[in-house]
Amino acid sequence: MTCIFSAARQAAFYFGLAWGAAALAAPAAAAQVVASSAAPAFAKGADVGWLQQMETTGYVFYNAQGVAQDCFAILKAHGINSIRLRVFVNPSDDKASGHCSPAEVTAMAKRAANLGFRVMIDFHYSDTWADPGKQAKPAAWAAHPFAQLLTDVYDHTFSTMTMLKAAGVTPEWVQVGNEIPGGMLWPEGSTKNPAQLAQLITKGYDAVKAVSPTSKVIVHLDRGNDNAMYRSFFDTLTSNGGKFDVIGMSYYPYWLKQDYTASIANLRANLLDMVTRYPGKEVVVAEVGGDYTQVQNTYDMLVATQQAVRAVPQHKGLGVFYWEPEGAKSWSHYQLSAWGDDGRPTPALKAFLDKPQAKPSPAKATKPTEK
Repeated sequence: MTCIFSAARQAAFYFGLAWGAAALAAPAAAAQVVASSAAPAFAKGADVGWLQQMETTGYVFYNAQGVAQDCFAILKAHGINSIRLRVFVNPSDDKASGHCSPAEVTAMAKRAANLGFRVMIDFHYSDTWADPGKQAKPAAWAAHPFAQLLTDVYDHTFSTMTMLKAAGVTPEWVQVGNEIPGGMLWPEGSTKNPAQLAQLITKGYDAVKAVSPTSKVIVHLDRGNDNAMYRSFFDTLTSNGGKFDVIGMSYYPYWLKQDYTASIANLRANLLDMVTRYPGKEVVVAEVGGDYTQVQNTYDMLVATQQAVRAVPQHKGLGVFYWEPEGAKSWSHYQLSAWGDDGRPTPALKAFLDKPQAKPSPAKATKPTEK
């Protein structure tokens, strides 16, 4: 397929964008997002934890035509049907590394659900970022013995889930921990203490199910292409009785310092191995991203990643979530968004459309306007 739309196809695309935005503005028939008895649609997701603060600080989002528009409308017009939100325990007011309190997350989750998006909640169990390099306990929990940490995890999870339920939101998926190949709530929940880590994860699982039995609980690691790491972690977790429903993966070729073509086959093989090795479990790519300046490469990587997840048999590949696609570098200083310096989504985000183009067309160079 050619890299450039014909005039007719381009017009059809923009008509579809406008129609999608209008549909988004209409009231949703129901606020709750619930699991379907049939195989649910493939999740094409966006983690938008920064969105609330971007709006609060005055960042303006523009659609492809250069018209100011609600970010959720722009995402939906690009095929996004699911929203992921992180939860910090007692966050700071830092615009990029704080906020995301249970109350703030509930407000954003309600807004997303009311607009028809499915919702994923991501518990970090920290006051700020938790990832493979840091899993700091919340300040309020720092001196607690392990037995109290178990209660802390349950209570924080239960109270946040209860707040969401009261707002009419039933998350389809809930992460217990964020990128935890080395465990969480260090040192007690380190992988050096596998039995304790399994207990902490299970406490989170039990709290989720106590409020929302239909929500699927995810345990999330980084480097989705590293099968040996996944086997080691989940063999140990299952042998220690840890409870979960879904294996979540991050996949960032940029951080691997290699093109996605060097690792996509390993991601595909790992996805297939996980559902075979752990019967009854499902898989999801909970985070993905590419350099916003490398539009074609990021587009191709997103298409390939979705194809890999869709190839998992029996609909056990649940979906793919782009991490902070709206997080423009001018605001966040983050290189891997899918938002251009002109305030508009890059054409890479079109990879989430139902029938993505073989090559994304460049955005028109028209001046952004307020509406």
